[in-house]
Amino acid sequence: MKIGFIGCGNMATAMIGGIIAKQLVPASDLMASAKTEKTKAKIQAELGIQTGDNKTVAAASDILVLAVKPIYMEEVIKEIREDVRPETIVVTLAPGKTISWLEEMFAADVKLVRTMPNTPALVGEGMSALCPNTKVSAEDLQQVITVFESFGKAEVVSEPMIDVVVGVSGSSPAYVFMFIEAMADAAVADGMPRAQAYAFAAQSVLGSAKMVLETGKHPGELKDMVCSPGGTTIEAVRVLEEKGLRSAVFEAQKACVKKARGL
Repeated sequence: MKIGFIGCGNMATAMIGGIIAKQLVPASDLMASAKTEKTKAKIQAELGIQTGDNKTVAAASDILVLAVKPIYMEEVIKEIREDVRPETIVVTLAPGKTISWLEEMFAADVKLVRTMPNTPALVGEGMSALCPNTKVSAEDLQQVITVFESFGKAEVVSEPMIDVVVGVSGSSPAYVFMFIEAMADAAVADGMPRAQAYAFAAQSVLGSAKMVLETGKHPGELKDMVCSPGGTTIEAVRVLEEKGLRSAVFEAQKACVKKARGL
């Protein structure tokens, strides 16, 4: 199985890194295109995969990942649509570009899977949503799921949920990084060395997330387990509620989804 990437930015690099780390396919069966020769050289040096132009990558791929920004999607599809083989599965990462829009751009029957991964794929902990069109068979979809599960977890969702996934998963690592940074800054303000502060804050977030996933308990129940009566934690929670943490997260995520739907 040959997997091609048109565009090799942060998300594509994270995906390729995960595929290579899990040895899903040999590096020789991976190919990517990039805008500049400098980037192509960097891809070859760092990832050890083949490079080519957009049309070459499209023609060679069994699974073709269009890892370009939404504003460039139409231009790229028009460039490569004559080179995509009928059996090739085309995977898109772009928010806002619906299956019907993609089918119209290709102007031919094509196997399409809309997806929304996130950058923790780089460390094998990605979370991805997948939505196929009617041309994609169960076997085709399983192939794509296998690719995405090589760098994390993947679930099939209905197309209206793709934009919701952008808010809760695709963009959310940025929110979490801000939270970790804020906790570390506060620890530094109280005298902890910065590197140590990042380690404590990040590990706390990692462990807390793992508790949600592995215990099956409601996050509120897990929060209550930490909050002793009259203790330090409930005092911190009181301030977070006073400052509107929940509302800020809620409104930020709603804004993210609204933006995704408008792309």
